[in-house]
Amino acid sequence: MPLVAGVDSSTQSCKVEVRDLDSGETVAVGRAPHPPTNPPRSEQDPNSWWQALIDAFAQIGSVARNIAALGVAGQQHGLVVLDHDDEPLRPAKLWNDTESAPQSETLVDAIGADAWARRIGSVPVASFTITKLAWLVEHEPEIVRRIAKVTLPHDYLNLRLTGVHATDRGDASGSGWFDPVSGECAEELLALVGGRDDWASLVPTVVGPTDILGLLTREAAAAIGVPAGTPVGPGSGDNMAAALGLGLSSGDASLSLGTSGVVYATSAEPTTDASGNVAGFADATGAFLPLVCTLNATKVTDTVAGWFGMDHAAFAAAALRAPTGANGARLTPYFDGERTPSLPDATGTLEGLRNDTTTEDLARAAHEGVLRGLLHGLDALEQAGAAVGGRLHLIGGGAKSPAYRQILADVHGAPIRVPDDDETVATGAAVQAAALLGRPFAETTRAWTLGAGIDIEPSP
Repeated sequence: MPLVAGVDSSTQSCKVEVRDLDSGETVAVGRAPHPPTNPPRSEQDPNSWWQALIDAFAQIGSVARNIAALGVAGQQHGLVVLDHDDEPLRPAKLWNDTESAPQSETLVDAIGADAWARRIGSVPVASFTITKLAWLVEHEPEIVRRIAKVTLPHDYLNLRLTGVHATDRGDASGSGWFDPVSGECAEELLALVGGRDDWASLVPTVVGPTDILGLLTREAAAAIGVPAGTPVGPGSGDNMAAALGLGLSSGDASLSLGTSGVVYATSAEPTTDASGNVAGFADATGAFLPLVCTLNATKVTDTVAGWFGMDHAAFAAAALRAPTGANGARLTPYFDGERTPSLPDATGTLEGLRNDTTTEDLARAAHEGVLRGLLHGLDALEQAGAAVGGRLHLIGGGAKSPAYRQILADVHGAPIRVPDDDETVATGAAVQAAALLGRPFAETTRAWTLGAGIDIEPSP
């Protein structure tokens, strides 16, 4: 029975999912935590990701010996800088680290938002890797002089697994230095960072969606229990892998609720948006994945629930007892600043409060505030040229909440799909692993019945 493994190295944890190649049946799962982060400075030691991956594989036991291919997906945008021995020179700056907001403005001003959008399909904001590199040049020049390799988070794990310094076009398209249409490194954009004149030689090369990035080394094999020489795929960013794990068709969209909020759609054609709201990313199959990301999602409702001393279940139940619109109460949920719109120094705001405003109204307003921002993002995708008239999928940790499920359907005004498989990122990485063994993406989608789930109808 051939097995494939998918890894999801997220902000919060490392998850490993092992599936049967033919049926898609999940045969083993492992999980280990990552250190917590606290924006605006959000950093993690890359060595902690590697240890979490080892710990997660340890939980699947002897099953690891039968894994025939492996794919790794990871949190997008993070900056990992390595020395000549491939050791991290400092903690990785993560996607939700907003300290590089001034550098993002400087980079955009250097050539203008239109030029950025034309060149790489996106306008860099503080989350993009290139802005963090510019921050490093300004604040830690002694580190900059010692850099031998620049990687994204999932690339770092692939480097530990195979010894190969490479990436895929999906994750590369969120770096700020990769053109997803031409497949080129935009060297002139890296030159804007300053500090060195050889950045293009330090960033990872880009391999194709079904190419074998490298083979598992003996050292890595001993650490995770998978046979040495096992092929490892190019991997991708977490959103690109989730789209694979959902088996999204053209016109379908996905709304993900986790630490961040994300809405994206698959597209056969590239998109550009000079406003910076829509990132014109590549996907993990050779097509494109226009995407809108907000910094504030389930952490907002967790925080507001804490104000009332409620757990998740009680807070969700309270939100469902209030009507759509929360009787006029509105929450602008920019608790950690915001990425879309780009307001890194913003704070949250409650308005429309009256003497008869209830706890239920405020619970509903917290959920609606998170969701309305993302549905504005769905509108922005359509305005950028992406087809979004198909099914809307709800994924991520927030998809388990009955309040988020029903309120999204209510506010969206149409049925939404909640997939049965809530580990879509790890599943997508496993789909890519299956492709290394000759299984086309579409065939795996059918055989594994990806995207199957329950449909939530709007309230009457």
